[in-house]
Amino acid sequence: MVNIKDMSIEPIGLGTWKMGDDSNNHQDEIDAIQFAINQGANVIDTAEMYGDGASEELIGEAIESYDREKLYIISKVHPQNASKDKVLTSIDNSLKRLRTDYIDLYLLHWKSQYPLEETISAFEEAKKLGKIKEWGVSNFDTSDVKHLLSLPNGHECVANQVRYNIGDRGIEYDLKPFMRENNIALISYAPIARGDKLGKNLTKSSVLLELSRKYEVDVFQILLAWNIRDGHTLAIPKSSNKLHIENNMGASNIHLTEEDIQKIDSEFPPPTTKEPLALY
Repeated sequence: MVNIKDMSIEPIGLGTWKMGDDSNNHQDEIDAIQFAINQGANVIDTAEMYGDGASEELIGEAIESYDREKLYIISKVHPQNASKDKVLTSIDNSLKRLRTDYIDLYLLHWKSQYPLEETISAFEEAKKLGKIKEWGVSNFDTSDVKHLLSLPNGHECVANQVRYNIGDRGIEYDLKPFMRENNIALISYAPIARGDKLGKNLTKSSVLLELSRKYEVDVFQILLAWNIRDGHTLAIPKSSNKLHIENNMGASNIHLTEEDIQKIDSEFPPPTTKEPLALY
């Protein structure tokens, strides 16, 4: 389990980017979300930007028959809506699409043109109104998080969602440890490198293939097991394929040894200098 503030949740959830984009896939995607919940996923990640709200609508329909208190819903405000006046409207629209009274974690999708203190103020207002439980950010690098923490109520930030996988380890140099020091949870998107579509050829790695044989799992399960290895990371792989979802959820039962991790480090070494934040 992973803790975000006082909430204990499963370390692997379900991402929903691009889900809801094609109406022909509607029922299959509903089934996939419900299958993930039935497999033990209690975290579902979305955003108002995904399909212009279509992803949230899909989730709202899928979760209607489930106990809302047992689910942890994450959504995000588009930066163009991050002003004090627009944030509450965005939240209300997301609540309507999600068919729920509250959002567990609400994130600023990436830095916006509006002063960050204005967005924080709106988030805090939404908390007081009970519309969101907690708030955080996404795609913030170390300097961004430091600035955030210097602002009024900045320490109320509970999470930062960034791209992180074996091929994108840059955050380990300074961002990840800094977040850990300040009790800001890491939410990892693209934890399996979008099915190895980010150009690092992870599925051809001799080390990862060796480990997949050792544990009798596929390479993507090894990628996820590595991603959540520290016990403080929430991974949100996106999938609407039931077999992939089942495999993803099963990855939380794989416990890599120190020797395994050293082998991975030998082929995909941790950063030794500051690297640009991997985005999208």
